[in-house]
Amino acid sequence: MLNWTPPQNWQQITAIDAHTGGEPLRIFTSGLPDIPGDTILAKRRYAQKHLDWLRTATMWEPRGHADMYGCILTEPVTPDADLGVLFLHNEGFSTMCGHGIIALTKVALDTGMIEKPGNKLVLKVDTPAGRVVATGVRENGRITSVSFQNVPSFVLALDQTVEVPGLGSVRYDVAYGGGFYAFVQAESVGVGLSGDDFRQLIDLGKRIKLAVMNSLPIVHPFEPDLGFLYGTIFVGAAHNPANHSRNVCIFADGEVDRSPTGTGISARAALHFAKGEIGLNEPFVVESILGSTFTGEVVAKTDFGPYTAVIPQVAGTAHICGINQLLIDPEDPLRHGFLLR
Repeated sequence: MLNWTPPQNWQQITAIDAHTGGEPLRIFTSGLPDIPGDTILAKRRYAQKHLDWLRTATMWEPRGHADMYGCILTEPVTPDADLGVLFLHNEGFSTMCGHGIIALTKVALDTGMIEKPGNKLVLKVDTPAGRVVATGVRENGRITSVSFQNVPSFVLALDQTVEVPGLGSVRYDVAYGGGFYAFVQAESVGVGLSGDDFRQLIDLGKRIKLAVMNSLPIVHPFEPDLGFLYGTIFVGAAHNPANHSRNVCIFADGEVDRSPTGTGISARAALHFAKGEIGLNEPFVVESILGSTFTGEVVAKTDFGPYTAVIPQVAGTAHICGINQLLIDPEDPLRHGFLLR
C-alpha cells in the first residue's frame, strides 16, 4: 500500500461522489473554507466572488470534466432546517438542483452524515431558491428512493416564438422549477433525444438559450439573483411506451443533464398543470437521455407573487460511486482547472 502524505502546503479536499440517474454529484466533505452569509443567496454571492477558483479546480479538468456537477454543504439558515447547500457546475453556482437533492439525501443518510432514525426520513434543505423538503425511504439499512417537494413552480410564458440563427422561428414555453427553463419540442427543431444526438443537442440548446435570453425578460418575483435562464429542455416521446415522455436538458455552459432534471420536471409539472394536461396528484414518468427516470406530480396549488403556482414533487434514485481526496498543488500551473470539449 502506498505510504505517501501530500505536502502540508497542498490544499486537500475530500468528497463523496454519487450519481442520480447517471448525472454526477460531487459532495464536498472537508477542506473548504467557511462561506459567510445570513442566507443561502448571500453565501452564493460570496462563493461567486471569492471561491470561483475552487469551483473550477474541482469541477473542471483534470479533477472533473465539462459536465461535472457538485455541491458545498453549509450550516442551515432557517431554524428547523437540517443543512444548507450550494450547487456548482461548469459555468458557476446554480440556484436549485433536483438530482442534487436526491443524491445528497441518499449520501447524507446512508453515510451517517446526518443521523435520523426510522424508515421514512425527512430532510429539510435550505437552497438558494428556498426550502426544499426531501424524503428518503430506507430499506434494509439503505436509502432506496428519494422524493422531494420543491419550491413553488410556475409558468412564466406560453407559446412564445424566437428567431434562432440557423433554425428560424422556434416555439417555446418558459417555466420555473427552482431555475428558469425554455421548453422546446425536440421534433420541431429536428433533433433526437438519444446519446447519438449529444453534440447536436448541445449546439441547439445553447443557441436557443441565447436567443430566448436576448428576447424575453427573465424576472423572478422576489429575488433578482434567481432571474436568469438556466437552460433549454427538449421534450419528446418516451422510448419506453410505459413512460409519459423523454426530455434532455442543456444547461449552464452547454452541460448535458444525464438525469431527467429534477428542477426541469418541477417546471414541467407547472406547465402541464397550467395547460390542464394533469391534475393534482397525477404522477407522470419522464425519461432522460440514458433512459433513467424521475416521477413528477403536482401535490398542491399555491400563489407565488403574481403567479398561480404549484408545489411539485419529484422522485428518483441515487447511487454512491466514489470517495475522493482531491489535491491542489500550489506550484501546478493548471491547479485551477481547464476545459476542453
